[in-house]
Amino acid sequence: MSWMSRRSHERSPASNAGNPEKEDTTMTRQEMKVSTARVGVLIGKNGSTKREIEEKTGISLLVDSGEGTVVIEGEDPIAVMTTTSIVQAINRGFSPERALRLLEDEDMMLEVINLADLADTARHLERLRGRIIGKAGTSRAQIEDMTGTEISVYGKTVAIIGFPEKNEIARKAVEMLIQGVPHENVYSFLDRKRKEAKQNMLEYYS
Repeated sequence: MSWMSRRSHERSPASNAGNPEKEDTTMTRQEMKVSTARVGVLIGKNGSTKREIEEKTGISLLVDSGEGTVVIEGEDPIAVMTTTSIVQAINRGFSPERALRLLEDEDMMLEVINLADLADTARHLERLRGRIIGKAGTSRAQIEDMTGTEISVYGKTVAIIGFPEKNEIARKAVEMLIQGVPHENVYSFLDRKRKEAKQNMLEYYS
C-alpha cells in the first residue's frame, strides 16, 4: 500500500471567489490490493456496500474488480485512514457489518497477525487456525465475548477489531493458543483480565 497526497485545482466559483488561498484542495489518496475473492463483498449487491462505506465515511472508493485494486481518496486524512482499515478488514474476512464497527469510535483499531510467519508448513498453518477457531468456532467466539472484540481467522491471518486495550488482550490470547497453551488456561487468563478491568472501573468511579 502507498500513501499519496495531491493537489486538486478545480475551483468552485461560489466558494473561492475573492479567496485565492482556498483555490487548492489537498486530497489524501490510498491505493491497496484486495483479494479477488473479497472484491464482491466490498462492492456488495449492485454496489450497495461500497455506497454505504462512502456515505458513512465521506470518502470515495474506486474499485477495479478485475485487478482487485482499490483507490481510497478524500480530503480528510483521518477518514481516509479509517476507510482503509474498513477495506482491509473486509479483505481479511470480516463481513461489512462487522468491519464498519471501526466507525463506532475514533479509538477503534484493526490489528492483523500474520500466521504465515509462524507456520512452517500448510499442515502446521491449519493446526494453528484450528486452535484459534476451535470446534464450530467456539474458541474464537469465546475470545470475542470475553474481550469485546471482533475476530476473523481468514487465510493466513488473524484480524482483530476493537479498542487498543481490548485488542491487546485478545492478541495475547491468540498468541497463547499459537504457542500451544491449553484452551482452559487461555480462558482463565481472559477471565482474570476481565475481572481486573471490572475492578479498575469500580475503583475509578468510587
